[in-house]
Amino acid sequence: MTSSFTALLPTTEHALLHRIAVAQTEGRAPSLVAAVARGGRMVWAGARGDVGSAADTQYRIGSITKPFTAVLVMRLRDEGLLDLDDPLERHLPGTGVGAVTVAQLLGHSGGLAAESPGPWWERAPGGLRPGLPEVLGDRPLVHPPGRRHHYSNPGYTLLGALVAEVRGVPWEEALRGEVLEPLGMERTTSRPVAPYAEGWAVHPWADVLLPEPAEDLGVMAPAGVLWATAADLCRFASFLAGGDDRVLSASSVREMRTAAAPPVAGDWDGGYGLGLQLARRNGRSLAGHSGSLPGFVAGLWFGVEEDVAAVVLANATSGPQAGALAADLVNVVAEAEPPLPGPWRPLAGADHALLALTGPWYWGTYAYGLALLADGGVELRPLRGAGRGSRFRRRPDGGWIGLDGYYDGEVLRVVRREDGSVSHLDLGSFVFTREPYEPGDAVPGGVDEGGWRGAP
Repeated sequence: MTSSFTALLPTTEHALLHRIAVAQTEGRAPSLVAAVARGGRMVWAGARGDVGSAADTQYRIGSITKPFTAVLVMRLRDEGLLDLDDPLERHLPGTGVGAVTVAQLLGHSGGLAAESPGPWWERAPGGLRPGLPEVLGDRPLVHPPGRRHHYSNPGYTLLGALVAEVRGVPWEEALRGEVLEPLGMERTTSRPVAPYAEGWAVHPWADVLLPEPAEDLGVMAPAGVLWATAADLCRFASFLAGGDDRVLSASSVREMRTAAAPPVAGDWDGGYGLGLQLARRNGRSLAGHSGSLPGFVAGLWFGVEEDVAAVVLANATSGPQAGALAADLVNVVAEAEPPLPGPWRPLAGADHALLALTGPWYWGTYAYGLALLADGGVELRPLRGAGRGSRFRRRPDGGWIGLDGYYDGEVLRVVRREDGSVSHLDLGSFVFTREPYEPGDAVPGGVDEGGWRGAP
C-alpha cells in the first residue's frame, strides 16, 4: 500500500481509541491492542486493559495463521513446483482425500470436515494427533469436493504438510525463512516470546477469570498456531495489499484476494479467496482474516482502495468481536481521512496509432468508449448505465487481455481491412464498430439494406 500521507489526525486517533475502549469494556477482555497501517507502515497503535506495549506484545492469532500457510503454497505455485489445480495426491499421496485439489483446500471448497475428530483440538496436546490420519479421521469428507464453501481446519493442516513435503523442510522452517524474515516479522513465532499476553476465559455471568491452556498444536500448527504482535501484523497486511517480490508478487497476492469459492448461504457480503476472507463492509471491499484460540481473539482487515489496514488482538476466549472491530477501525480512518487521488499528469508520449482507436464504439446499439490509461493499457466502458466493461493490458501478439469485470481473461483484437484501416474490434467474438449498424461494417448477421428509417 502506498499513500501520499501517513500520519493520522488527532481527531482520528481519538476516534480509534474511543472505539477500542468501548470494545474492551463491553467485550470484558483483560486486555486489547489495536493498530492501523497506512502507506505501508504502522501509523497508530492503542491499548486498553492490562498490557504493556500496544505494538510489541504478542497475542495468539489463531486462524490468521492460515494466510501465512497460503502464501507458502502460492510461492510453490509461482516457482513451478505445483499447480493449484493439482490433486493433493500428486504431491502428498496416501491421505485418502487425494482427489481434492490444492486450490480447493486453499479456498475451503474441498468438502473436508470443519474440525478434527477427537478431543477439542485447540485445547488438547498436539501429541494426541501425531499424524494426518488422526487429523482426518474415518470421515474426512462431509461434502462433495468443489461444490460449496465449508471452512476446514484439517484442510490447512494438509496444506502445511504439502509445504513440508514439497520443500523438504518443516512448515515452520519454511515460514521463517521464506516469509517472516524477509518481511521483518521478528515477533511472529510458533511459541510465545516475552512480552506476551496470557490467555483467559472470562466467566459469562461474573467478572472473574480462568486461565486457558496454550497447547502446542502439533501437525495442526499450519491451521492456527502462531503468536504475533500488532506491529508485525501491520507489516503482513501491507504485504498482502501490495505484494513484495522477495516473498510474493503483487499479482499473486491479488489472486489470493480474488474470490475462489461462493459465499455460504445467508452471507452474501462475505466470501473466501486463496487463504483470505473477503467481506463487504460499509460499502468497502475488505480482505483479511479473523482468528481465535482458547484465551484469544484476533482480527486483521485491509482495504486496498482505502490504503488502510487494521489489526485487533485481545486475550479473552469469548471477548470482543475482533474481526468486526478491525473492520470498524478501517472504516473510521477511511471515513475521516479518505486517501487523496494521485495528481493528473499527461502521458509521457503519444502512441498515435493507439490514440486513433480511442472514442466511441458500438456493440449493436450499445455505446461504449475506449480510453487510454496512464499505465499504457486501455479501458472499454459503457457510456450509459452499468453494462459490461473492463481494463485491458497489451499482449506481445498485439492483442489485449482483459484484467477485470465481464471481460476478465478475454482477448480484445483490432481487426483491420486489407488496406490497413481499422474495420472493427473483436472482443470474445463480440464485434464493436465505429457506427451502430453501419452498412458495409462487419456486423454479424449483416445490416438491412434499407438502413435506418422512421415509423412505418
